[in-house]
Amino acid sequence: MSDVADPDPFQEALGPLRTAWLSSGRLRYRDQGSGVPVVFLAGLVLPSGFWRRLVPTLTQPIRAIVPDLPLGAHTVPMCRDADLSPTAIADLIPELLDTLDISEAVIVGNDTGGVIAKLLATRHPERVSALVLTPCECFENFLPPIYRYLQVLAHLPGALWLLVQSIRFSPIRRLPIAFGWLTKQPIDKHVYDSYLTPGRTSRGVRRDTAKVLRAIRRHYTIQADAGLASFDRPTMIAWASEDRVFPYRHAEALAKILPNAKLIPITDSYTYIPEDQPLVLARHIDQFIAQTYSLDT
Repeated sequence: MSDVADPDPFQEALGPLRTAWLSSGRLRYRDQGSGVPVVFLAGLVLPSGFWRRLVPTLTQPIRAIVPDLPLGAHTVPMCRDADLSPTAIADLIPELLDTLDISEAVIVGNDTGGVIAKLLATRHPERVSALVLTPCECFENFLPPIYRYLQVLAHLPGALWLLVQSIRFSPIRRLPIAFGWLTKQPIDKHVYDSYLTPGRTSRGVRRDTAKVLRAIRRHYTIQADAGLASFDRPTMIAWASEDRVFPYRHAEALAKILPNAKLIPITDSYTYIPEDQPLVLARHIDQFIAQTYSLDT
């Protein structure tokens, strides 16, 4: 592990980028604070900076570990022959925890990061002390219908580069097939740039992104969600009640499957609750961690 020069605007909120050398290549991550280890997992084309508005507002003593998952906004390509299926990406998290000498952690997932979190909970339950799920793919909704065109583009040479170039323009970014149904309010331009620049500037990152998209299959979420019936550690499901991509009924179904789950509706938000309602989500996570670890609130 080593520190990496990190001039980006998210360093102050989340800590400097570091590098872990894992079996599939170099994984960049941020590691800040001390206390209960909490790993934050974001989704497709979302870097660690996605959590910049949430993590600093948490009041419980935590060690926030925020990886740049190889899902399209990572800045260092993985090994050319790396397996980037959902299960393989989930298996990188125990490797990262091992390098940090952490036996188990609270896992927080959003969007495709929620899929990774669920796979981690079912494949490596001993590494998950508690689980926080926010809007993410469930059951047969992987990918959601509105985004399945991405898997077609992943098979066409040069198509992802053209897509990333087009999304640089604000009117296109706010279309439903881009980010329009993921946040209620537009995101700052420099934040969008952090999402899109790696894919625009790195052929290796585009190669990884195409590999990820081609590997997505519904059976991953179907199997993971069924497997959650045996995950009995504390779980909080904080879901946007108005979500247009990941229906609230999926959260209700997950709450019935998980034996130790609490369901919390989040209003005035779409999928990216850490963008739309970071303070509300932080309050619920603080309470959840305090109750799970018997800490003072």
